Amino acid sequence: MAKRRALISVSDKTGVADFAKALIAHEIEIISTGGTKGILEAEGVPTLSIEEITGFPEMMDGRVKTLHPKIHGGLLGRRDLDTHLEAMSEHDITPIDFVCVNLYPFKETIQKTEVTEEEAIENIDIGGPSMLRSAAKNFQSVTVVVDPQDYQVVIKELSKQQSTTLATRKKLAAKVFRHTAAYDALIAKYLTEIVQEEEPETLTLTYDLKQNLRYGENSHQKAVFYQDAIPVAFSIANAKQLHGKELSYNNIRDADAAIRISREFDEPAVVAVKHMNPCGIGIGETIFEAYQNAYEADPVSIFGGIIVLNREVDLKTAKKMHELFLEIIIAPDFTKEALELLTRKKNLRVMTLPFSQKNKANEPEKTTVLGGLLIQNQDLISEKSDNWTIVTKRKPTPEELTALTFAWKAVKHVKSNAIVVANQYQTLGIGAGQMNRVGSVALAIQQAGYRIQETVLASDAYFPMSDSVEYAAKHGIRAIIQPGGSIKDQESIEMADKYDIAMLFTEVRHFRH
Repeated sequence: MAKRRALISVSDKTGVADFAKALIAHEIEIISTGGTKGILEAEGVPTLSIEEITGFPEMMDGRVKTLHPKIHGGLLGRRDLDTHLEAMSEHDITPIDFVCVNLYPFKETIQKTEVTEEEAIENIDIGGPSMLRSAAKNFQSVTVVVDPQDYQVVIKELSKQQSTTLATRKKLAAKVFRHTAAYDALIAKYLTEIVQEEEPETLTLTYDLKQNLRYGENSHQKAVFYQDAIPVAFSIANAKQLHGKELSYNNIRDADAAIRISREFDEPAVVAVKHMNPCGIGIGETIFEAYQNAYEADPVSIFGGIIVLNREVDLKTAKKMHELFLEIIIAPDFTKEALELLTRKKNLRVMTLPFSQKNKANEPEKTTVLGGLLIQNQDLISEKSDNWTIVTKRKPTPEELTALTFAWKAVKHVKSNAIVVANQYQTLGIGAGQMNRVGSVALAIQQAGYRIQETVLASDAYFPMSDSVEYAAKHGIRAIIQPGGSIKDQESIEMADKYDIAMLFTEVRHFRH
């Protein structure tokens, strides 16, 4: 049997010396480059340099070294075609049977603080992907490894049968093309953002597997959780789990919704979410007070909910939460005593999140539809009450304006049609997802119950007619905030004036489907 060759050139040196020694043990000759060659030789592994194979020196600061017919001919040449074999013989090209390559750390480079464009560009690998693709295309004869985790698979098969199986080579080849596609996707994204192209003709996205889920929305649905290849610090994907069982599909969706809402508040705030909608939002002078307000907003629905707090959790707050069955608690941090208490519940997920990074989580939202993908910017518009228009005869009191501002922050995160009834410190009633707006108004007011007097109401979109305003007025609402924009706005204004309600127009809609 002709002597076999392996080409090894890696940026991730994990386990590479042991892998090379295993190949040598099976009489496989090693070709290597640069730093990899130095490490292998330091470990006593004899290697050939690329220059010895090609007859050309490495040049242009390493940009050109493996792009040569004696390399790619050895990778691409088909062993089952006489014409290929004759060409290899004529040009003194020796087949390369194993390739172990991973790429310049482009992803790690662009994540560095203050990385320059020049540094990023220099970490775009050209020769590596070319070798990987050549080897993977010729998987009938070539074994290609891009991940150190696959070293043992190759070693095991060599030990058993002196070669790898076709099934393994094909599987490794598929992994290579996934790897190079993801690598190119990151480069494409980086350069697209540099040139500020907002609507590229093709969209390349890449994600890394984070977690296999037990099931999806329902037990008969399979589900997997993937994370952005460039992790978003302030995200459920990047939250650190300190305790509890694995997150489920629905946990992840609900936690994401709660995290998004929590971004709205700089003061101590607590958000409780059930089924993608807030069931209680509270603010206060302390995180304990904020939690009390969130809990009292809807003490029934909070049971089994997801809680996000934007301040460290102290023992006093932990004790109150410990009284309830909750699915997840997320906060910037927990005191030692609070964490010890909360982790007494075996299944409660306790997680931390860097709230200092909340303003950097502004990547576009992606929603799948059958046969396609919708992309939009997040609803992160900055609004100031100075820009709102008072359209009624009565102006809101300072207390009402504070409550209206709070309600407006909350309503943008409720599924449309969305209505929020609130005071200055907490939501009191939430009407979500109804097919008509007056239905959502009725639900929110019903939930607020006896607390409805002297409260305010927020609507995520305009009132198509005056019935919602009248319903709200008859049940004690004193001020309303809405975008305006209906052809029947004047009727709503006149209805508000009839009941001496203050009403503001924001001219910004906050649908959330």
